[in-house]
Amino acid sequence: MTGMGSALGEIATEAALERTSFLSAAGKQLHDFLEANKQRIKEAGGLVLIDEDPDYLSVAPDGSFRSRTRYQDDVTGEWRSETEVIDTAAELVELYNPAEIFAAFAESARMQAGLPEEPTGAQDLREPAGLATSETVDVGVGGTSVAEEGYAKAADEWALSHRAEGEPENADEAASRLYDLALTFQERSQHTEARLIEQFETLVKDLSPFVGDLMVLDDDDERLWLKRNGHFEAEVVPEAEEDGGKDGTWKRLASPDDIVEFYDPTDVFGDLAEALAESFPHVTNDAEADAEA
Repeated sequence: MTGMGSALGEIATEAALERTSFLSAAGKQLHDFLEANKQRIKEAGGLVLIDEDPDYLSVAPDGSFRSRTRYQDDVTGEWRSETEVIDTAAELVELYNPAEIFAAFAESARMQAGLPEEPTGAQDLREPAGLATSETVDVGVGGTSVAEEGYAKAADEWALSHRAEGEPENADEAASRLYDLALTFQERSQHTEARLIEQFETLVKDLSPFVGDLMVLDDDDERLWLKRNGHFEAEVVPEAEEDGGKDGTWKRLASPDDIVEFYDPTDVFGDLAEALAESFPHVTNDAEADAEA
């Protein structure tokens, strides 16, 4: 038994060393890939690599990654989202299979560029396990928006799943199908809106520290800030489900997905512009001068 235990201990030690060596090499390979393509990633406005509920992974224009998971709170029963910023390739390969990361880059770039279904010389990279290659609804910065493609894809998938059913037999069945489709598009819309806010947060993270925590809205039932770290945070008093009134309990919104449940991004950005103009009146004068020039 002593000899066997010693042998197993040596196997465990060597395996740990090999794992460390592999992760080091994989992290360097991914780092070199990101460095070689950082300008392309920036011009594309980032890429969504995994968008399969409850998992989400994207690369931001600055080359950092956003990983998000959804879980159900054991106490309240509510579904919550947690977003983690992953700054380095070494951290990423600790969490994800490096081969799947590269496959996701290939598929996401192909989707966002509108390339043919079959990637040349990379047939094995299609539909990597655990990655949703047909649900990219990211909104490009400085490029072509693919949100419309996401909605079209949703409609195609929904139609395909219901094609065998034929025409509805009555109004109730038609209403049921419409209900399913409305929920599908609602989910796609919220994904797109959350990505828009997330991309804005990435772009302003170097500016926000100079401005500090900025109160955007401060009403009896809602508060919204742009924090010095570049992230939006909010607190709202949701409508009570029973009587349509407010129950007085504040709910904290800490992620883009939380925020788009209560806010339209258009309103968020408009209110932010107004708050900035109120706190820093010179910004409107500068904008007018630029327009005249």
